[in-house]
Amino acid sequence: MFQTIFKRYEKKYLIDSGQYNAALDFISYNAVPDEFGKSTVCSIYYDTPDKRLIRASIEKPVYKEKLRLRSYGVPNNSSRCFLELKKKYKGVVYKRRIEADYVSAVSYMKGNSNALKDTQIRNEIDYFKSYYGNLSPSADIFYSRNAFYDRNDRNVRITFDSDIFARDYDFDLKNGIYGDRILENGLYLMEIKTAGAMPYWVSVMLNELKIYPATFSKYGTAYKNSLTDKKSILTGGDYCA
Repeated sequence: MFQTIFKRYEKKYLIDSGQYNAALDFISYNAVPDEFGKSTVCSIYYDTPDKRLIRASIEKPVYKEKLRLRSYGVPNNSSRCFLELKKKYKGVVYKRRIEADYVSAVSYMKGNSNALKDTQIRNEIDYFKSYYGNLSPSADIFYSRNAFYDRNDRNVRITFDSDIFARDYDFDLKNGIYGDRILENGLYLMEIKTAGAMPYWVSVMLNELKIYPATFSKYGTAYKNSLTDKKSILTGGDYCA
């Protein structure tokens, strides 16, 4: 079981298909596909019964944190997965993750502490679970990802996410990709992740393509959409906020 620790800055941008294709031209000269390249990301986000974690997150606090289980592609019981504890403080993202097979990670999150080896990061996740208490699956998020890193600095990573779907039921990732679309078809969520300053070529790309920072949380959007759907059902029609 491997452990990984990240500390980095993450900037998000919502772009259209024209900007996406133009960005790929820039990237072809300055970056290369990363380990996963084009992939489908499948995640389970965990939360309290009253959605304490996501409710706090969408209020944009100085500090926020989340816990998720991630696989690349629809998993089976033995698929390689990552249990990730992600924290953000004053714009800096700290991510700590452990690798495990899918069935062991799910078993651990259901309360079987022996399903994962006793490591420092698992102890931190143990504390997180103990602090919030009664964590359970809250949302499944799926999306297509195209990922790259800078030719000269692997600490610079650029990802493009599209076809983002979510569901707040049937939390077993093995059951496949389906749910409600939460990002309009033809749009991409671009994220630039760096350990320090942004490379000059990235700044040039953003300027020339008129790409500007945006706020978009996959889990946050899924949660807010679910609230809208529930209010629409209660009122017997469309709900406008």
